Formats: sequence, C-alpha cells, structure tokens
Amino acid sequence: MTTTWFITGTSRGLGLELVRQLLERGDTVTATTRSPERLLTGLGDTDTSRLQALAVDLADEGQVKRAVEAAGDLDVVVNNAGYGFLAAVEEVSDAEARQMFDVQVFGVWNVLRAALPSFRARRTGHIVHVSSILGLTAFPGWGLYCAGKYALEGLTESLAAEVADFGIRVTLVEPGYMRTDFLRTQSLGLPGSTVDAYPAVRDMTAAHLAMPGTQLGDPAKAAAAIITVTDGGKAPLHQLLGSDSYGLAQARIAALTDDVEAGRALAVTTDVG
Repeated sequence: MTTTWFITGTSRGLGLELVRQLLERGDTVTATTRSPERLLTGLGDTDTSRLQALAVDLADEGQVKRAVEAAGDLDVVVNNAGYGFLAAVEEVSDAEARQMFDVQVFGVWNVLRAALPSFRARRTGHIVHVSSILGLTAFPGWGLYCAGKYALEGLTESLAAEVADFGIRVTLVEPGYMRTDFLRTQSLGLPGSTVDAYPAVRDMTAAHLAMPGTQLGDPAKAAAAIITVTDGGKAPLHQLLGSDSYGLAQARIAALTDDVEAGRALAVTTDVG
C-alpha cells in the first residue's frame, strides 16, 4: 500500500533526498518549496508521476491551507523547511528574527492547523518535525537558529501529548551535521551588519563555511531513517540522527543535570512556608 506524504523544504539536502527515496519506492508526495524547478532538476531521472511540486510561502496561511487540501488524505506530514543563521544575538535584526520564526515556527503552525483536522477525523497520521541537535543544546553564534528550533521542540512536545488519543504519532528528528548545502551561502543566513566585539563568532562563521564536505552525516541515510521511523510506528518522540548529535545530546543531559543539582539548595527555599 502506498503512503501519501506532505513535505516542506524539498529543493535541497535532506528534503530532496527524502522525496527521491519516497518516489522510488512508489509513494505519493506533495512537496512544497520556494523553487519547484530546482526540486525537479535535483530529482533528475526519478519518476515524478506521483509527485506534486508546489511553490508555497509557508508564512502565508492561505497558501499552506490550499496546498494541504490539494494533497488529499495524508498519511505523513514532514515539516522540514529551514535554514541556518550565524550571528551573535546582538547582531540579529528584528526582520531577520521574524523571518526565521516565519519558517521554523509559524510556517509549521500553519501546516499543523491545515493537516490536523483530517488526521483527527480519520484517527490516524504521523507528523515528523525536522529539528536539530541545536534544538536540544546551543552554541555561540547560533542563537537565532537555536531559538527557532527550541520553539519547535516545545511546540512539538505539547502537540504529541494533545493528539496521542486521536491515534496521531509525532516525532522530532534531531540531526547533527550532514553533508548538504546547509552550511553554504545559499542556505546559511548571515547578519546584515556585524559588531566588532564578537571576533569568535566571525571565526566560527569562517570555520562553518569551510566545513561542507567534511560533515559526518549522510543525507541519504538520514532520509532512510525518517522513512524507517514512519514505517515502524515505535520511534521515540526524540529521534537523534548522527553520532555527533548523540554525543552532544549526552553532554547536554549531563550539563543540565549538573546545573539543576547546583541550584537545588536555593530552589527548595522558595516554597510556601
């Protein structure tokens, strides 16, 4: 039996590879992207007879609703659209912050509002949110990106609890670094102006721009892992991808535990008498 998918952010990287593998196994895919032409070019000789490629502004609720309606009865929704942004917190403009949240948070919310009524009525469905290890931990220079992914994580954990009784499964996928275009200039946002006080962020930016081709993660294997998650039905809420992601998550858990215990003595003094 074929599965019907709705996937955002599909013209490059993980999204493109996921669409390719799904079409190759005979599934039906509605793929949103800023550039359907780039998506089709990227798919090469892949049979696209089961593909509906749509140009959709995820921040436009009407466009999103029409795209979801055009997809028909869905089995899986993958909110994958996103991009990186490297800047000190002080350097991020209001417009840059709002644009990031339009894609990583409000765009996701638009998709959810459009897809959930049908999922609830049919008491089935799987929602996959592609987050990042930077939704669980944070690095200097990644404040805006982390803010969007942390918001996505909180939204998704609440969602999972709300829809479980409807038979709807929810998964957060948290990759580490993958060999995609994510760290190239077409996918990595940089601040419109910088502050001289943050040379370490400039060094980090240069190091990341030089990283493509050396990342540990394989996007083809990551796409296959997402398919495994949806096929198996027993994935944890948080599905890490990559040994780097796993290691950073373990370090974050240890650091958070230490921090919580360090504050325990003061914490318990604030209870009512």
